[in-house]
Parts: sequence; structure tokens; C-alpha cells
Amino acid sequence: MVVHDRQALEALETRITRCRRCPRLVEWRERVAREKRAAFANERYWGRPLPGFGDPEARVFVLGLAPAAHGGNRTGRIFTGDRSGDWLFASLYRTGFANQPASRHRGDGLSLRGAWIAAAVRCAPPANRPLPAERANCLPYAARELELIRPGVIVCLGAYAWDAACRLLSLRPKPGFAHGAEHAVERGPVLLGTYHPSQQNTFTGKLSEDMLDAVFTRAADLAR
Repeated sequence: MVVHDRQALEALETRITRCRRCPRLVEWRERVAREKRAAFANERYWGRPLPGFGDPEARVFVLGLAPAAHGGNRTGRIFTGDRSGDWLFASLYRTGFANQPASRHRGDGLSLRGAWIAAAVRCAPPANRPLPAERANCLPYAARELELIRPGVIVCLGAYAWDAACRLLSLRPKPGFAHGAEHAVERGPVLLGTYHPSQQNTFTGKLSEDMLDAVFTRAADLAR
């Protein structure tokens, strides 16, 4: 990646972390950061929007829904410090995208190779349910990341991220989502779908480690 693109990514990160466009999300993320969860009472919460994280030269762009209230909203890094992230980063490690299998906090030494992780909505939403207007406010950030990084593959974590990616790429009609779904975009990236690594899916067995690894292995093959 050329120097000016790296600088543009850094400028975008600054814009994202200062964003206050959605009053409901601002109020919620900051309230959670003040009140905290008992287990993290002695920690200082991030309480701001989350920029993307990873390799600026990534060929694989991983798109999630939104930060967890006591995960990324606490730690300041996407998918860091929550159960979904435990599954995601363990899979990225097993498939060669991460240097370690766990993501606990921003200073834990984690780095990604060939992958960039972002969310469709950059603030933790109440009940993990962003409103359509909030998604619309946030999607330009992901659009700019895609423009700068130019990945060959977008891995969508769940139906919400799949829908967001289809909006970003102006896909009409929208291809159907399923675990393992694959859709090639003319003169654009390939979309890959996977069930979200939420506890609802992992505890029930709807998503297994092998299933998630298979999607990232396929992403690696397509990105070569």
C-alpha cells in the first residue's frame, strides 16, 4: 500500500473515533463506559466508535455487525474482549491470518496478516440492534476503507453484515445469505458468508470451529 493510502487510513481512523452523528448510540456507548460491568469495574472503557483493525495491505476484509458493549466498547479494538472475538481470532490464527489465537486488549501483541476487520456500525448499539438510520450513517466509513484497502474478498459475519456489504457494493438484487454462501462481484471482491460467531450460534452448535475455519480457508484461497 502506498504511503498516501496509509495516511488516508490514519485520517479515517481519527474521523471515526470522533464521530457523534447518532445521538442514541453516543448516549448508550458513553453510559455503558461510565456504569461498566462489575467484572470490569476497575478498567477504563474506550466508549467511542471503533475504527477498523489489521493489515493495511489486506486481501481479506472481515465485516461484522457492531462492537459489543463490554467487548470492543471497553477495549477499543473491534471483536476484542468478548466471546465472539474469542472464536473469530482463534479461527484467524488457525487459518494463518493472525499471529496469536486470542485478543484481550489493544496492547496484547496481536497482529493480522492479510486481513482487516471492521464493523458495519462502529458504536455499540442498545440490545445489539442498530437502527437503519444508524447503519446508513456508518456505512460510508466501511466504504472508504474498502476504497483504500481494495480487498479481493469480503467475509461477512452474519446476515446483517452480508446485507451491509451488498449495500456497499450496490448489489441488486441482493444475493441470498447462507453459511458458506459465495458471490463474485464483477470488477469487485468476492463475498463470502458465515454465521456470526455469537454465543447464540456457537453454544447451540449452529456454527462449529471447522465451519468457520472452512470459510477463512476459502477466503485465503480466493485472495491468492
